[in-house]
Amino acid sequence: MTESSPELKFHDWENLKKRWQDNPEYQAGCAEAKLAYELGDQIRSIRRSLKMTQKQLAELSGMTQPAVARFEAGGTIPTLPVLQRLAAALGLTLTVELKASKVKPQTPVVLNRRAAI
Repeated sequence: MTESSPELKFHDWENLKKRWQDNPEYQAGCAEAKLAYELGDQIRSIRRSLKMTQKQLAELSGMTQPAVARFEAGGTIPTLPVLQRLAAALGLTLTVELKASKVKPQTPVVLNRRAAI
């Protein structure tokens, strides 16, 4: 490989991690994955506290059971209408809140994919 594109050593996890840590797309992808996981985890916890199955939640929210399972596992980021349907099916009200952050604002990064249920 040339100097401008050094050979990537896949066996060295620490070097690979350092190489990607400063990449804005990588950071955005991590933030997106964290959000997806946290949303799914919250819905799953509430559903379980109500002793509701994924199938029941799917029926009440107009989704399929596999779509609910994917969402709960953090595999997708739902649209606001989907979140509204899930909240209504769980007897909740969806509230979206924007708060001040301690992190400095960044230039937006647009990912090349869009996940939807």
